[in-house]
Amino acid sequence: MIPQAVDIRQATSKRQTGLHSLMVGMVLFIGLFMSSVSMAGAQTFSAFKQAVAEGAAGDTAVSAFYRETGYDSLWTGPDDAVRRSAFLTAIRRADDHGLPVARYAPDALIAAFSRVETERDRGLLEAEVTRQFLRFANDLHSGLLDPSRIDSAIVRELPRLDALAALHDFAEAAPMQYMRGLAPGAPEYARLFRAKQQLEARIAQGGWGPAVPARDLRPGQSGGAVVALRNRLIAMEYLPRSASASYDGALQRAVQQFQIAHNFEADGIAGPETLAAINTDPSERLKAIIVAMERERWLNIPRGDRHVWVNLTDFHARIVDFDSVTFETKAVIGATGQNRETPEFSHRMQYLEINPDWTMPRSILARSYWNGLAAGGHSYLQLVDSRGNVVPRAAVDFSRYSPRNFPFNVRQPPGPSNPLGRVKFMFPNPYAIYLHDSPARSLFNTTVRAHSSGCVRLNDPDEFAYELLSRQTDDPRGLYHNTLNSGQQTRIYLDEPVQIHLVYRTAFTSVRGEMNYRADVYGRDAAIFRALQAAGVVLGGIQS
Repeated sequence: MIPQAVDIRQATSKRQTGLHSLMVGMVLFIGLFMSSVSMAGAQTFSAFKQAVAEGAAGDTAVSAFYRETGYDSLWTGPDDAVRRSAFLTAIRRADDHGLPVARYAPDALIAAFSRVETERDRGLLEAEVTRQFLRFANDLHSGLLDPSRIDSAIVRELPRLDALAALHDFAEAAPMQYMRGLAPGAPEYARLFRAKQQLEARIAQGGWGPAVPARDLRPGQSGGAVVALRNRLIAMEYLPRSASASYDGALQRAVQQFQIAHNFEADGIAGPETLAAINTDPSERLKAIIVAMERERWLNIPRGDRHVWVNLTDFHARIVDFDSVTFETKAVIGATGQNRETPEFSHRMQYLEINPDWTMPRSILARSYWNGLAAGGHSYLQLVDSRGNVVPRAAVDFSRYSPRNFPFNVRQPPGPSNPLGRVKFMFPNPYAIYLHDSPARSLFNTTVRAHSSGCVRLNDPDEFAYELLSRQTDDPRGLYHNTLNSGQQTRIYLDEPVQIHLVYRTAFTSVRGEMNYRADVYGRDAAIFRALQAAGVVLGGIQS
């Protein structure tokens, strides 16, 4: 099935004019093509069928579709004009979605239509258009790239279309409506789409103006640098038009709004970090938006009426109910490098574990604990065999083992110094990643909270638990604390498992469509954009 269509409207009259011209061109083209088909009438219909079967032979789904439909045409027959027009219009405008127009070869397809002279020509073209349609449909629906080939920590299973079902659905659907419905139905995608068009229009008009020639500006100052700051914030729509040449209250509030949108301390002072972000070229922001749209396509799945959303670049975890944030807390994510970066994936949170123990991952054992453990240190850690029995340290000859072949798990019992704190939130997965409490409270006071070994630590885990449990008990606090006070390691299962999404967005919108930007802490988005460029994506509004 195709997701709900997104209402994606034209942002400028220039685009509307271009679309009108395109549609006129399509009408003329369709007339020329129909003449070509008429000229080819001397060929037998079986020649068309044979050519379609030959052209589709390398693709199981395409072959099955034409076999099931008796090799009727989808694109090249006298009654297929609306489908042709809808598809060619869509691929001509693929760059609106941050997709590469050249990948779908609209000009080559149009030229191929005009060269049709025989039924064999028509049959081969029929199969080729179908293959291009499926390529475009999958790219728009679930992404141009395979993210795991860019970064092994992006472990998403893409929601690819069932090719055979998609062809049958398209054959029965209103073509333009179907093409619009291929794009993700999430409101965030539509907002990013509009933001992309608006930023492209701004770039085409010269961008945000001259950079601010200063490293530090403060309220009360005046002069040329303050005017440049004022003008740039006006162009970015953080400040209404103003003739003031001083760093007044209105400018201070605009700086604060900019700082909030970029996750800086909102002190209203344009210090080096704030000015560096203000002076960032708009093309860099456009790259972030294009990458965010590709990421939305990778996540073109139901999010869950209630779900947990952890944006790694934002260092926050949120509980979301029907698109409204119900609870929010600071988060610490995996540190950069050394295989500690938090992966991206979606799963289902099934239970809370109160008073958890900590079974140490082998990577952490090798990196931080092995030498001390072998020397008799870390006495608070237990060795546990495959049956769950605690093995005395004195019974183990550490010289016979390495962290790789050590036959015991290393476990820290529940307690105040346990790295998992008092509670962890479990969504069992192959990556041993979960959300949990932490005794290292000072880390939540940092701005770039990338300090963990991969799991996500929560600043307010108790309150996070209350909210998760609020749907299955009238007294979530009582249930939680009675369990906690028992001192026993205990699981509380969620009556309704909750979808959890670990995502990585350096560009995202508010519900009002305002853009927010974050630093590319792991460098993943830069790598994704390079891959998009290699696939043919270009920046709109920028003259080459």
